[in-house]
Amino acid sequence: MMDVLYFAWVRERIGLPREKIETEAKTVADLVAELRAREDRYDLAFSDLTALRVAVDQTLTDFDASLDGAREVAFFPPMTGG
Repeated sequence: MMDVLYFAWVRERIGLPREKIETEAKTVADLVAELRAREDRYDLAFSDLTALRVAVDQTLTDFDASLDGAREVAFFPPMTGG
C-alpha cells in the first residue's frame, strides 16, 4: 500500500489531494500507466508528463525511478521561483 499525493492542478483534475493505492507498479511510469487506465480524470491529469514532476518518498526523481520499498509518491507541476 502506498500514499499517492496530488498537488495544484493535478489535484484539481483528479479531485483528490491524496489516496492510498495498492499497486504492483515497479516504476513511477508503471504507476502512472495504472492510474491513467482507471478513469478519464486520471488520463487527463497525466496526459502530458513533461508538465509534471514527481517525488518518491519526498525525493525529487524521474518517471523511470523504482518504486521498490516506496511509501509515498507525489505528483506536482514544476515549481516556479521568484
